[in-house]
Amino acid sequence: MSEFIEAMAQVPTGVTVVTVKDDRDDVGTTVATFGSVSLDPPLVMVSMDNAGYLNELLLRRDRWAASVLSAGQKAIASRFATPGRPGARLLLAGTPHHRGAHSEALVVDGGVTAVEAETVKVVPAGDHTLFVARVLGVDYVDSSAQPLTRYRGRYR
Repeated sequence: MSEFIEAMAQVPTGVTVVTVKDDRDDVGTTVATFGSVSLDPPLVMVSMDNAGYLNELLLRRDRWAASVLSAGQKAIASRFATPGRPGARLLLAGTPHHRGAHSEALVVDGGVTAVEAETVKVVPAGDHTLFVARVLGVDYVDSSAQPLTRYRGRYR
């Protein structure tokens, strides 16, 4: 298994914060598996660890937001990746953000792009769950921003 982990560490991935509005709080986590699935209709996919609370929440809540972070947002990525983290509103205190019009989830400003989506298919995949979702709206695109990536276990 360690050989597989090392092999996958050689693949650079974009860093994304996925958020969802719960009845009690806003919840979010950092993910490295988010991407486009289809152009027509516009679909995206995110992979969540089965053991995480956000995975459980996404099984109950269909609408969510994905903020693809820029190179200057390493601290945000780290905050949302920390085990035992508080709610997303506290993690974003002092950081520009807004509530998405379609999902009501928190959207991080200043990234590369952000989309709001609604899950249309849930696919069990080993110790993860894939959420395939219809894009409800693109919150912003900043083509001048450099993306934050994860490569060999580090943010770059």
